Amino acid sequence: MNLQEWVKNLPTPIAIIGLGKSGASAFRFLKQVGYTDEQIITFDEKSDLAQVKTTSELLKMAPKTLVISPGIPLASSWIQSLIQSGSILTSEISLATSVLTTEKLIGITGSVGKSTVTSILGEGAKIMDEHAFVGGNLGTPFCDYALQLLVGGKKAQWVILELSSYQLENCQHLQLLGSAVTYLSPNHLERYNSVQHYFETKMKITAMTKDICVFNRSSEECVNYSKNSICPAVLVHAKDFPNKTLLKSISLIGEHNKDNFCVAAELAQVFEWSADALKAMSQFRGLKHRLEFVAEINGVKFINDSKATSMDSVLVASLGCLTELEPQAKLHLLLGGKDKNLPWEQLKELGQLKNIVFYFFGACGELAKSKAQLQGDYFNFLGSAVEQVQKTSRPLDIVLLSPGGTSLDEFKNFEERGDFFKRLVLISYEA
Repeated sequence: MNLQEWVKNLPTPIAIIGLGKSGASAFRFLKQVGYTDEQIITFDEKSDLAQVKTTSELLKMAPKTLVISPGIPLASSWIQSLIQSGSILTSEISLATSVLTTEKLIGITGSVGKSTVTSILGEGAKIMDEHAFVGGNLGTPFCDYALQLLVGGKKAQWVILELSSYQLENCQHLQLLGSAVTYLSPNHLERYNSVQHYFETKMKITAMTKDICVFNRSSEECVNYSKNSICPAVLVHAKDFPNKTLLKSISLIGEHNKDNFCVAAELAQVFEWSADALKAMSQFRGLKHRLEFVAEINGVKFINDSKATSMDSVLVASLGCLTELEPQAKLHLLLGGKDKNLPWEQLKELGQLKNIVFYFFGACGELAKSKAQLQGDYFNFLGSAVEQVQKTSRPLDIVLLSPGGTSLDEFKNFEERGDFFKRLVLISYEA
């Protein structure tokens, strides 16, 4: 049975587990394929749109196919119970693959940098192919592209997908022409048994890749794990990148982003993308909430890196901003949010740098301060910390929101947190 037949003959009822972007997109796709409302069960404990909100009720309905959103751990006892009773497992990503024919897919994963590399590649792909699709974990579900094809939309030549470790757990039919692992560092340890388990999940991308997987040589763990790649692998970073003129022209902040660009450029060159595509990639200015320049107010630059929810993200953002800092100036670093069992002590090295001033906020601010052994004032809320840093910063300084913790103590997501930060900064500018 080919994939087109497979998707039309899924055992019913089909339960969509989680009604976020991924689940909602899968629901729309299944309806377009021809499944009826009676054949689809929607489950989400937090959504008013879901038919079912408790696992006990879902178990009684005995769904035969489970379309599980990435944020739902597959190890959950109730999911394992359904699987043991005969339910088959699939995902929004796998559903989308059923309509693919000639598309060339590139997948990007990593602990940090994957959104940036995906977006850089996306800029080049759009030069090569006006119908290119860029999405996945980056915000636009893959099923949105598949649904567009079902209703007569234009086919993409190139598809660039950001893939989280959660997605890589459950995308059985995904086949990639090329891939990249941007960086490997501890993350999501609330979900995985160990760091090794997390890294091995990331490495699943190499089993899905046909031609080549590009690894970032600046990541020690990338170097180590590249030796276990199922597909051909290559290691690259900025120090060895041959086109120094192109590298000097990139718009992104920080040495780590030079490595990110080189990972993307290596893939573009392997697949013989044009010089215009590479030029477009070099002009990419960064993503919202990821080392995003907000404004320069009275000589102080404000940078929004709200997406930073790992210690490596904080370190690379901080060191990246330090490279832009004048010798006599200060970096004002805002740390906090909600903890997710991460090693804050890794930030201890920042305390040895005399030109960083630390501010701690939110539910885990005091924990972060204690574990990292850093000095600085603590504030209950992000807004209070921002008000203080606006008072203490001076011309030529840089203010960086790179919190380390998640946003879920005060905000719905990192985007809302970043937008809140930007509003506070810009209000003071307008005043």
